[in-house]
Amino acid sequence: MMKWFEEVNLTRPAVICSRVRLVRNLEEYAFPSRLNEKQADEMITRLEEGLKDLGSVDGRHYEQARLQELSDLERRALRERRVFNSTIASSKAPAGVMVSDDERVGIVLNGTDHIRIQLFASGLPLDELMSQAAQIDDYLNERFDYAFDDKYGYLTSFPTSVGTGLRASVVLHLPLLSQSKRFNGMVTEMTRFGASVKGMYGEGEENCGSLYEVSNQKTLGMTEKEILDMVSKVALQLTAQEEQMRKLALDKNRVSREDDACRAYGTLKYARKLALKEAMTLLSRLMAGCADGLLRMEEPCAVYRLMLGIQPANLQKLSTRPLGREELEMARAAYVRVELPQLLA
Repeated sequence: MMKWFEEVNLTRPAVICSRVRLVRNLEEYAFPSRLNEKQADEMITRLEEGLKDLGSVDGRHYEQARLQELSDLERRALRERRVFNSTIASSKAPAGVMVSDDERVGIVLNGTDHIRIQLFASGLPLDELMSQAAQIDDYLNERFDYAFDDKYGYLTSFPTSVGTGLRASVVLHLPLLSQSKRFNGMVTEMTRFGASVKGMYGEGEENCGSLYEVSNQKTLGMTEKEILDMVSKVALQLTAQEEQMRKLALDKNRVSREDDACRAYGTLKYARKLALKEAMTLLSRLMAGCADGLLRMEEPCAVYRLMLGIQPANLQKLSTRPLGREELEMARAAYVRVELPQLLA
């Protein structure tokens, strides 16, 4: 089964992926932080039973597990692929996880909230993701009563999620725009619209990979449609700015841009050791080179998939034994060499 991040987005290359996340809580239980182990286990069991036929509704096959049954390595690998966040990955409290074969859908039971539904897709199909999330939400709400207030909406463990309980986000690749002097000012301006723009792998110059996530800051006082429209609007504005800067850079110095892309490809294809930060930086240059038509490969390359694949836990999973730091760098280089297609002559 192809994972969602293995798809190659040719429509809008600077837009990597979109995510819609809904959080819900059951009316009859306290928030997860207030549940004892017995209560938590009882609630998870009921939710698991209620969700067992979900696949017959959306046509997906789901794997179901308790978080405590997963190894530390498996948890870290799923966190790196964004199936759940670091808070849930490190939690010692009882929790359940459901993940579809293609990893487009992930459901966490008794994480920071009772129910956390999230859907991923490459590109910018936020409306489509919202429709699918609503289908799962309705399926659950037919079986369980949610904690809901007529004035405030869905009640959640964090005030920032009260209201719709919706977090919509889009990951963008902004290698040129993020280096410009006006980028920080643009990010500040976006907060006026209620948007948050954060680096995926660090902030500022430390954000190796030049990936940025645009999301809504609040869920109260806005409808679901308003949230989706706002996030899409901000994402498209930033993408348009990035594309304009790339066009100007190509017009001004195409040879230099092509040289950067080819050097990145050469190092990635033939290096014997790669540190994570170096590999992410080179993959970012490669991604830009492919998007700008400077590199042509024998087959389309999902560079974001490589970015996920070279993360420590996902890389470690490919080995039969624990790897030291240097061995991990060697394994990273070997992984990229194998996965990177050949250039066309």
